[in-house]
Amino acid sequence: MSRKLLDTRLVIVGCGGVGLALIRHIIRLRDSNTCHIPVRAVCDSKHVATASGAEELDTELLKKLMSAKAAGAGLDSVAGVLAKPVGQGLDDILAEMGKSPVRYIYADCTASFSMGETLVRVLEAGGSIALANKKPITGPTLLFQQLSADPRRIRCESTCGAGMPLVTAVQRIVRSGDPVSKMAGALSGTLGFVMSGLEEGQRFSSVVAAAKEAGFTEPDPRDDLSGLDVARKALILARLLGYQLELPDVTVESLYPGGLAPEVMSVEEFMSAGLPQLDAEFQAKVAAAAEKGEVLRYAAVVESGRCSVGLQSVPKESPLGQLSGTDNLLEIRSECYHPNPLVLQGRGAGTDATASGVLADILELVDCAPRPSRHELVAADCV
Repeated sequence: MSRKLLDTRLVIVGCGGVGLALIRHIIRLRDSNTCHIPVRAVCDSKHVATASGAEELDTELLKKLMSAKAAGAGLDSVAGVLAKPVGQGLDDILAEMGKSPVRYIYADCTASFSMGETLVRVLEAGGSIALANKKPITGPTLLFQQLSADPRRIRCESTCGAGMPLVTAVQRIVRSGDPVSKMAGALSGTLGFVMSGLEEGQRFSSVVAAAKEAGFTEPDPRDDLSGLDVARKALILARLLGYQLELPDVTVESLYPGGLAPEVMSVEEFMSAGLPQLDAEFQAKVAAAAEKGEVLRYAAVVESGRCSVGLQSVPKESPLGQLSGTDNLLEIRSECYHPNPLVLQGRGAGTDATASGVLADILELVDCAPRPSRHELVAADCV
């Protein structure tokens, strides 16, 4: 094991799909003797699990923790771990940071609004953070500035395009001094699947039902159809350009009207009775686009200090128009990338791809974060 990894302790917060996939990736690296990332703790919404009498969780304990979560049990059900209530457990780990010479990386694999305060405390204690969680960096601008103040201590690649290097690409262009004039793209694998289905002639209600059946949507597909998740991704990219925007400043077009909102009808009612009401409207929009040789895409646009997400009709031969399935795509236009934009395309959804991006961020933080002093902890945060 390298000296840098020996001097690192990883704290994984979040045991949903991304968090468990991250643990699988870490075990894979250990089993292949590629590298050994010491895991100090694994946390879910109720408990923080550490190894009883040891500084890190070994591979067998990690596998047991994964099995417990897959079976619907709590972290406190696993023999060989010390499980503390989540608040106390995280406080105890933060206290370690002031006493330990090693570096802590805090990986946030949650989808929690409340992680922001904890992440600030980690950074103040000398740690680093790797984010899959979009919510802390799409909260108030002040919180975003606190979290991103030292770029050596934060990585957030998986917040925008799973494992795609969208954030890295934007940051490199910005740091080179090349002014970005516009970014546009499809940043939702779920909505990409829906748009491809419409292009093929499927009814809106049918393709949304197929996406839900395939596991591409949230349990309530309106969480995807609202466009809010895409708005958060667009806001992150806009803030990388220095735009002083809050989430309410993003113009968001929902793909369903207020009369079909969650407070009006249940998921079951929406799927059976609500969605079919939208079929004729989307069929007309698809036909109108086709008459112009265009197709519909749900796209984000960041330009001239503004940010918007919504349905667009785009030329079929354009990069966006040629996109299909669950792939994501981002076009970046700048002085250097003109008239042809830089186009990044690839798998932009899925827990494995997202966790892979978080893992890459963790390893990058090990290499790039300031050398740990007596008061440094590196914590990795996976949303």
